[in-house]
Amino acid sequence: MKLSEYLLSKAETKAYTWLVFVLTICESIFLFIPPEVFMTPPIVANKKRAVPVVLAATLGSIVGGAIAYCIGLMVFDSVGMWIIENFASMEKFELAKTMFIKHGVFIIFMTAVTPIPYKLMAITAGFMGFPALLFLGLSAVFRTGRFAIFGYLLWRFQSRANAIVKKFFWPLTAAAIIIAGLGIILMLAL
Repeated sequence: MKLSEYLLSKAETKAYTWLVFVLTICESIFLFIPPEVFMTPPIVANKKRAVPVVLAATLGSIVGGAIAYCIGLMVFDSVGMWIIENFASMEKFELAKTMFIKHGVFIIFMTAVTPIPYKLMAITAGFMGFPALLFLGLSAVFRTGRFAIFGYLLWRFQSRANAIVKKFFWPLTAAAIIIAGLGIILMLAL
C-alpha cells in the first residue's frame, strides 16, 4: 500500500478530526505548514468529513491565535522593551503601534486568507496591544471563510481531488511547504 493510500484510509477516522484541531493550533503558534495540508486528507477520503474538519480547523485556529496573541502580549515587557530600547525608540514603536491599529483589520485579513504566516501576525497583534476581542473576532470570520471555501471545494470536487492527491501526493506536499516558505519570506519582506 502506498503512503498516500495509507494516510487517506487513516484520515477517514473521527480521530483525525482531532488531529486537524491540534495541528491547526500548532500552525497558529509555531508550525509553518498551511492548515489546508491537514484538512485535505479526511475530506478527500470521505466528503462527509468536510464540515467536522472545517469546524476543527476553525476552532484550532482561534485557540492557536489566542495563544499566539497572549505570547506576544506576555513578551512585551521583557523582550519587547529590550528590542525597542536597543533597535528603535519608544516614539518609533508608538508610530508602528498606531499604524498596526489603523491598518490592523487589513493585516489580519491578509494573514488569515493568504499563505503569509498567521502566527507572526497574531504574536505581533498581542505585542502591539491590538484589541484582543477585535483580533479574535476578525480572525474567526476570515479564517472560517478561508477554511469553509477550501472545504467546500474539496467536498464539491472530492472524486477529482482524490485522484489528484493519490497521483501527485509528494509534489503537492512539496508545493505546500514551498508556499509556506514563500509566505514567511513575504512576511519578512513587509
